[in-house]
Amino acid sequence: MTNNDDIITVSGLNVSYGESKVLFDVSMNVRPGQVVACVGRNGAGKTTLLKSIAGFLKPTSGAISSGTTNLIGMVAYVIAGLGIKYIPQDKKVFSDLTVRENLELGSYATKDYNWDQVTDYFPKLKQLMDHKAGYLSGGERQMLMIGRAILGSPKLLLVDEPTEGLAPSIVMHLKDVFRELSKKMALVIVEQNLPLVCAIANKVYALKEGRIMGELTDRESIRPEMCEKYL
Repeated sequence: MTNNDDIITVSGLNVSYGESKVLFDVSMNVRPGQVVACVGRNGAGKTTLLKSIAGFLKPTSGAISSGTTNLIGMVAYVIAGLGIKYIPQDKKVFSDLTVRENLELGSYATKDYNWDQVTDYFPKLKQLMDHKAGYLSGGERQMLMIGRAILGSPKLLLVDEPTEGLAPSIVMHLKDVFRELSKKMALVIVEQNLPLVCAIANKVYALKEGRIMGELTDRESIRPEMCEKYL
């Protein structure tokens, strides 16, 4: 059921890559201030779900809406302009540009030049402003991508595998950042690190082979061993 207050409502979503069907009748919703986790093995369809919401993939059928706005058929930059930002898994930044120039591109798109909000979450970026982004570590690139995405005060961040390959200390820092960000915006996080998502999520969707197999909505049930049952 669509709720006009929902930041995102996905109903009966089916997505294919050519002949290969990837998502089967997926339905989910995200409310303001929620941290929603999508868990599942590789190939379960989690990235496909995020890319469909963000406008990078066109579903074969189903509905995606934000409030009363239908997002199906909108191009990705228009959806981003509505305050729905996608942070991909590949940690790709503009390698030949400095950290400062990467942030300037984010500011140009959003007209938000308040970088204090970025360096408050990620003080390390302050020291790296004039470093070329191509020389940053994986963790530093992830900080830059999240920092760039929060410019313009989005209402929803779609974050794909943010902690993959990162040092435990950076994972802990990102956990704190996501907690803080959730006070200002909703988050949908695709993540394999079950202890991390169970520490911060209000709701967990478990995907398997393109279908939602389980939905955990109360804090008592959002535990790694409960998530693993569905995977």
